[in-house]
Amino acid sequence: MTSIPMNDQKQRIRVLGAGVFSLVLALGVARFAYTPLLPLMQAQAGLGLAEGGWLAALNYAGYLSGALIASLISDLVLKDRLFRIGMVVAVLSTLVMGLSTDFTVWAASRFVAGLSSAASMLLGTGLILNWLIRHNHRSELGIHFSGIGLGIAGCAAAVALMTPALDWREQWFAFAALGCLLLVPALRWLPRPDRSPFTASGKPMHDNPPTRLFLRVFMAAYFCAGVGYVVSATFIVAIVDRLPGLEGRGTLSFLAIGLAAAPACIVWDFIARRTGELNALLMAAVLQIAGILLPVLDGGLFGALAGALLFGGTFIGMVSLVLTMAGRYYPTRPAKMMGKMTLSYGAAQIIGPAVTGWLARSLGSYDAGLYLAAAMMVIGSVLLLVLKGVERRDAVVVTSLSPCAEGSGAS
Repeated sequence: MTSIPMNDQKQRIRVLGAGVFSLVLALGVARFAYTPLLPLMQAQAGLGLAEGGWLAALNYAGYLSGALIASLISDLVLKDRLFRIGMVVAVLSTLVMGLSTDFTVWAASRFVAGLSSAASMLLGTGLILNWLIRHNHRSELGIHFSGIGLGIAGCAAAVALMTPALDWREQWFAFAALGCLLLVPALRWLPRPDRSPFTASGKPMHDNPPTRLFLRVFMAAYFCAGVGYVVSATFIVAIVDRLPGLEGRGTLSFLAIGLAAAPACIVWDFIARRTGELNALLMAAVLQIAGILLPVLDGGLFGALAGALLFGGTFIGMVSLVLTMAGRYYPTRPAKMMGKMTLSYGAAQIIGPAVTGWLARSLGSYDAGLYLAAAMMVIGSVLLLVLKGVERRDAVVVTSLSPCAEGSGAS
């Protein structure tokens, strides 16, 4: 591998830093601050169990809408413009949460915050991956996606520190102020996109899309992962707070998720280098099943924290691996397949919170929602095994056609 100039390495750090700050802003402040604040809003602002689930579902509806938009846009300049607008919207949607007690206003805020999350996760990630590939850097996003874990841990810690002194409304205002600070590096450090079909060294950039069957099975598996993720991510604080003897400890479990998630993507990048992405995804899925079930199977602080660490250490690793794979299939238009995959993941994130909130209201606990999430992860793991077979089949087909395709660049 050729050495990379020091100036280019510094620029790489700034670009990845822009991604980290954008994820802390859009996924941490604008999205995940809601999770540790949910019990506080239920206690102080009159937010009900089912209504809390619907707000989460509307957030994911916004995320899904943003994913649909991202999957339809090919122009890098337009993607860059929408990304920057989305980061400003992330701050405004956070501010609005503290300005009203009207459910309709909260619902609109959560939907718009979902749009900003998609702007960071898909448009921002696509722009960063495109820059990395174009400048001959390794196309891995572990450092970039550490922003999600940092956002989760930071929001959980902030709520724990602010709760003795500030009410739910004042904490939303504090998060909005923090968002203004994060906005600066998120926008300033990301270069404007280059629409050239060549890398910085002059090599052409080619898309190498997967087969239709591979994509369909992959999307189905990712849908299952979305259900497995969203139930714990949305309700973990409320779930732990309702366990006997663990009242008030929910924020601690959310902090554990964030601390485990922050380095997780980098770790899973290394694992994927040695085992391949699909094997790494399968390993993460199995560990995540254990993380989802431990809080209800153990029922104590150990189960809550161990489950949180397993969950935090796996869910974001799966997202990072999937989106990195999508970007490698479409290096000239990374958000194309990222958007399609996220439509599947996002659909699960709309259904999951609404169903879990309904089950919690009907049965009086979140246990059924966790069992549902774990069952969907088992189905997703089976689909990943099927996907490995599809990948082997596709490789055989490509090998058999290689004499004809040699020198043509076809795949």
